[in-house]
Amino acid sequence: MSAQDQLHRYLFENAAVRGELVNVSDTWRETVKNHDYPAPVKTLLGEMLVATSLLTATLKFDGEITVQLQGDGPLSLAVINGNNNQELRGVARIKGDIPDDSTLKSMVGNGYLVITISPEKGERYQGVVGLEGETLAECLEDYFMRSEQLPTRLFIRTSDKGAAGILLQVMPAQDTGERGFRPSGNADRNH
Repeated sequence: MSAQDQLHRYLFENAAVRGELVNVSDTWRETVKNHDYPAPVKTLLGEMLVATSLLTATLKFDGEITVQLQGDGPLSLAVINGNNNQELRGVARIKGDIPDDSTLKSMVGNGYLVITISPEKGERYQGVVGLEGETLAECLEDYFMRSEQLPTRLFIRTSDKGAAGILLQVMPAQDTGERGFRPSGNADRNH
């Protein structure tokens, strides 16, 4: 994350809900500036950067999360890697034309979302779900319901001005430390 990008954590009093709010606009611009990606791919990479930053903010250990889309469409691969220090990087592979009005499904085709959680100490965990949703946020919400059984909502927005998003998640009744997710504190962290 660049010095201008920001991450804020929230814990809602009187509700078992945590939240993360992130702006990764500078990181997004850096990620795509030396590539000739079509506009929909740039937008999708922005969404994936937001999502990865939100997910890594929930880590309770030193490690990494990789969010990856793979499919048989013209966008064969899009991957973003981030760590607990909010260091993010990503790339996309294109093997065909991607019109400006492309959707997630028309770009990726028949594909899936892979989330890999790699702690520095301990075992790696990988979750895979089909692309059931119309947007990346919907696909990630589906992942959380299937893999973590945690009701989660993601709101991700990109525009010419930047990329930002929010994650709201019902906290588990008991934090056992499984899969590395943890409730966040009240401290804000700016990067």
